Amino acid sequence: MSDKLRAAGMRPTRQRVALGSLLFQSGDRHVCAEILHEEAVEQQIPVSLATVYNTLNQFRDAGLLREVALVGTRVYFDTNMSDHQHFYLEESDELLDIPSNHTIKLNGLPEAPEGMEIAGVDVVVRVRPKKS
Repeated sequence: MSDKLRAAGMRPTRQRVALGSLLFQSGDRHVCAEILHEEAVEQQIPVSLATVYNTLNQFRDAGLLREVALVGTRVYFDTNMSDHQHFYLEESDELLDIPSNHTIKLNGLPEAPEGMEIAGVDVVVRVRPKKS
């Protein structure tokens, strides 16, 4: 983990290494600060929720995580940095990757306002159990 942080231009502090290990040890995943904080507490990693928020934002800024913000709910951080889309399961408050063979095709993007550039496009499909 220390090498990954250094490669991203970050100093590998004890807390960054511990949180990074929790984040990246299990492959691609979606986490919010509260979930990562709970995992840290379970692993007896002494870290505050504020430090978890700060570390996730630092990892995002360094290009190690992708932020997926959902209106009216929490912000998720995705360890999968490739271009992909998501399902949001409203009932369980979970974010899942849409399989690459089922992606939504976009025909084009609008021009960005003057002086601005498009930084990315997030597609989130909200799903819930069918009503009987």
